[in-house]
Amino acid sequence: MRKAEETARPATRAAVVLPWQRTPGSDTTRAADARLEEAVGLAASIGLEIVFQTVYTLRSRRPATLLGPGQLDQLTDIAHDEQIGVVIVDARLSPVQQRNLEKALGCKVMDRTGLILEIFGARAATREGVLQVELAHLEYQRSRLVRLWTHLERQRGGFGFLGGPGETQIEADKRMIGERIVKLKKELEQVRRTRGLHRDARKRVPFPVIALVGYTNAGKSTLFNRLTGADVHAKDQLFATLDPTMRSIRLPSGRQVILSDTVGFISELPTELVAAFRATLEEVAEADVILHVRDAAHPDTGAQKADVLTVLDDMARDGMIDAQWPERTIEVLNKADLLGGAGNVPHRKGEIVISALDGEGLPDLLEALDAYMTRTMVEAIIHVPMTEGSALAWLYEHGEVLERVESETGLELRVRLFQPDHARFRRQFPDLRVEQPAVEA
Repeated sequence: MRKAEETARPATRAAVVLPWQRTPGSDTTRAADARLEEAVGLAASIGLEIVFQTVYTLRSRRPATLLGPGQLDQLTDIAHDEQIGVVIVDARLSPVQQRNLEKALGCKVMDRTGLILEIFGARAATREGVLQVELAHLEYQRSRLVRLWTHLERQRGGFGFLGGPGETQIEADKRMIGERIVKLKKELEQVRRTRGLHRDARKRVPFPVIALVGYTNAGKSTLFNRLTGADVHAKDQLFATLDPTMRSIRLPSGRQVILSDTVGFISELPTELVAAFRATLEEVAEADVILHVRDAAHPDTGAQKADVLTVLDDMARDGMIDAQWPERTIEVLNKADLLGGAGNVPHRKGEIVISALDGEGLPDLLEALDAYMTRTMVEAIIHVPMTEGSALAWLYEHGEVLERVESETGLELRVRLFQPDHARFRRQFPDLRVEQPAVEA
């Protein structure tokens, strides 16, 4: 016990600084205090002890340090007096700015991109997640080698008789990082192919896929656990979920569907991560239904919604998801318990108000999913001879038999099927007669 106490390391003391520049005519609605609170949450999620936090209003962004001289002097004094080990600057810093700030403050400086990468590195559990994080780290590190190596004249010796000064350290590091990036991309491509095979396998026994998306810490994993009875890591913490998790559930009608929990979105997601996490976001692309889970109790819930929709729009423009994704999206307003119950949450038609924590509103959500599934299914009248027992079993397993009429030659079934099942049945049993039901006047 004593040895454990001696080896336990205290949390790193940290300061969180938000450089905030008011831009006339800007359409940004995110308030500075809400953005600072988010940054503090991000830093605390990896175990940092936040001893100082502030918003620094900028008149202009200084190329050398971003912050103004007076602000930098104040922050230097605080870093010294509070024995701060790392300063989080909630902005994108250039390599030069990061280097100059570290020199002035005498401690490690991390920008928003570096912080999110640290969080992803701590959360990644699957091989895919680990590969994605390493790739993002290397892409970020490669752009910052100028900060790591200030002596650009530092060189490794050449091969003697070949002449010349040899390879500089920064060039060698860039080359090694570049080689590792190429290797990682090949490994990730293999992971994508493997996941593609898994998706193909699901299509062979096709259950609809429902993807949970939303801003980080909106309660997606809590909802996932409530609906599936699983034990996915769910915590009041930003980016608690990084790796996609899938479980099957049954809707009130008895339909079986697959629920997928995904990584949370966030404003100003670093470009390195958008590219590196493409495979994770592919689960959204494959989904039959998208559940957009929102934190209805968050004061900035409107801006969070806009951030999520922006990412999905960008995915559609890049061809990662189809342009009709809004038509298969159901908006879920979560955390009604923090607002005194679902009756106190203002919402529009089509939005479902729930509390994933205590289960309020979940029956309405499941009914809405059932109704959506029904709207997207097709009906058919299928004639099945008595000798085609396998076709009969297939229809009962994959469809909803609405009506069954027996005759001397066989059965006439009125069946409701999902589009992929309807097409697959016709391929698998091409000799059976399939008709469209008459449209009622």
